[in-house]
Amino acid sequence: MPATQEKQPISCGILLFRKHRGRKQFLLMEHARRWDLPKGHLDPGETELECALREFEEETGIDRSQIKLDEEFLYEGSYLVKNWKGRGNVDKRLVIFLAKLRSSSSAKVVPTEHIGYQWVDWDPPHDIQEKTINPLLEQVAAFKRRKKNKKRGDKKKSGWL
Repeated sequence: MPATQEKQPISCGILLFRKHRGRKQFLLMEHARRWDLPKGHLDPGETELECALREFEEETGIDRSQIKLDEEFLYEGSYLVKNWKGRGNVDKRLVIFLAKLRSSSSAKVVPTEHIGYQWVDWDPPHDIQEKTINPLLEQVAAFKRRKKNKKRGDKKKSGWL
């Protein structure tokens, strides 16, 4: 009888930005030995976005109504996890959505599955975690540059400048 091949594990989460005292910052959650994003594994029947929002609320205590998703951005990557749940080395897929805290929000982070959190100033390049966070932040930086350049181009076309 052939061995059953288990599905590739998928972890979904949200990279949250806020503006605080004139500075752009993003949220990191603190584990015992590393920093990470609020994210977790996809449950059966759940979409990637549903998973990301559920995990975000569970791990930060911030209600989804207090954030605004950027529908133009989606990060997808994968990385090797050694001896994942006793299955040996596994290629894990990572799906991250981009969001910002609504300006009217008085949301407070209440970590439930982490020992703490930190708001990190957005000042690329960042060197936080090689396999997952660094490539994500590089893609976000490129996305923000393209968005900024597009806005400048639109202003030139419309006679602004």
